[in-house]
Amino acid sequence: MGIVDKMLEDNYRKVKEKIEYKCLETGRSIDEITLVAVSKTKPFGAILEALNLGIINFGENKAQELKQKSEMCNDKLNWHFIGHLQSNKAKEVVPVTELIHSADSEKLVKEINKRAGNIGKVQNILIEVNTSEEEAKYGLRNYEDVRNLAEYCRLLTNINLKGLMTMAPFTENEEIIRKSFRSLKDIFIKLNNEGFNLVDLSMGMTNDFEIAIEEGATILRIGTAIFGSRS
Repeated sequence: MGIVDKMLEDNYRKVKEKIEYKCLETGRSIDEITLVAVSKTKPFGAILEALNLGIINFGENKAQELKQKSEMCNDKLNWHFIGHLQSNKAKEVVPVTELIHSADSEKLVKEINKRAGNIGKVQNILIEVNTSEEEAKYGLRNYEDVRNLAEYCRLLTNINLKGLMTMAPFTENEEIIRKSFRSLKDIFIKLNNEGFNLVDLSMGMTNDFEIAIEEGATILRIGTAIFGSRS
């Protein structure tokens, strides 16, 4: 096994151990957690190495890069689109993506529904929520907007709304991170109290995934801790 392979294997083992320990500590089942290895900017060879380690969920944030990588692989893995998605790029993303994490407007959801309908697919999506109140981040900012988009999703035949996604601020202040995750969980609970039957909370990345597990995350998006720093 080469140096890169060994590094990847060690990194993945450490991440798995941290997830398992945090689940044990919080009384959660490891089966509740889906690990998405964020492979954006990484060569396809790194994805193949990760596949050999048993990773099957991979996250990309650019439509063209996702399209190119998906054309190089078989059907053993699940692609997650985690970046901001423009409506005119939905045609590239929908055919290959298991879950789109970043739906944030009726216009985009309508286009995803159309593209999914064209190929006889029901597309799984999450609504992106901006819980950090950072201007540079995408996502809906208040409960009513999230609820209205969730209601719109109910009207569409080829959309399956599975849950919500957010990104916490990049900070070492644990309380700020926790507040961001709790805000998403609060919206999640309110929507389910209104009968939306959501199941997934996509939150937590390399720097904060252990806090995210404590706050109820079901999907973790981890890149650097698995693949190493991006150039």
